[in-house]
Amino acid sequence: MIFEDLPTTPTSEELIDKAFSRASRAGRAKGGLEAQQSMLQTASSIISDNLENVVTAWPDFAYEDEVHPFYYELADAILESTTGGGRETTGVDALRQSLSEVMWASRKARDIHGEYQPRLRKTDVDTARKHRKQAFARLADVVEQVGDDLLFINEARNALRDLPEINPDEPTIVVAGYPNVGKSSFVNDVTNARGETASYPFTTKGIGVGHFEYEHIRYQIVDTPGLLDRPPAERNEIETQAVSAIEHLGDCMLVMVDPSAECGYPLASQLELRDAIAAQFDEIPVLTVANKTDRREAWDESLLDELEADLEMSVEADENVDGVLEAAVEAVGYEPKLPFEG
Repeated sequence: MIFEDLPTTPTSEELIDKAFSRASRAGRAKGGLEAQQSMLQTASSIISDNLENVVTAWPDFAYEDEVHPFYYELADAILESTTGGGRETTGVDALRQSLSEVMWASRKARDIHGEYQPRLRKTDVDTARKHRKQAFARLADVVEQVGDDLLFINEARNALRDLPEINPDEPTIVVAGYPNVGKSSFVNDVTNARGETASYPFTTKGIGVGHFEYEHIRYQIVDTPGLLDRPPAERNEIETQAVSAIEHLGDCMLVMVDPSAECGYPLASQLELRDAIAAQFDEIPVLTVANKTDRREAWDESLLDELEADLEMSVEADENVDGVLEAAVEAVGYEPKLPFEG
């Protein structure tokens, strides 16, 4: 996962202490003008290099080959809840701005070294020490200027690094519907990754991710509790954006309904949600799956014409579960690219 190996970002205080402590040791190993030059070289290099490393550790959000639109929008939704480095901007825009500020500070540290190093060569030791202290003060000021940015970048790193591994390039089936209609039971039944979930800031139950193989092709199946289990009007802004991220991921949508309404939601409400999801995910196949065929006597007969189920099954009774999975795979229509196709 692209955010998994992001390193911890140092605070401004930690970086200043590290740079000046090592500079002091470097100065003690030498004498005279050379000691002052070595101290400035060490401090400026540590600050510049560490700040640059903070930036280069992140993928470039401007390029889809580095950050897939799914992860971009997911990151944007998650980072909406962070402080944004104290600025009005939020989400990925705030992160990119903070990274830009830190890169500026890295270059400024190099500029300070280039400005002061010549002054330390042809002068007396006392004057050289004075110039070196001035340079240190300016270096510290530069790092302190991006202190809030460093804190925000580390906050962003902590928020994103534990996202589950979702491969946007794998054929993906998304499962939606009201709570208790059988979504999680279906996902657990057909995957070999039971209980593989991750909690996001915008959903308390956690999005479930599982995998299965069909005719030697690996498929991804995503359960979306907290996002696609209620009408769009009831989602907050961050949840709405997270659903937009799912749009970039899904190759097929299974909307599960419980015609018996034993899930606690009337069939009419379930069908309204189904229609809203179908309208939003209009670029991929959306299949309506009526679950609980073993409870057919409890189905709401008055709405069966509106139900227009593409498939019926019972996860509990193990009726046609494989048929639903095969229909989803067929709807995805995934054809692996052969090596010679480039």
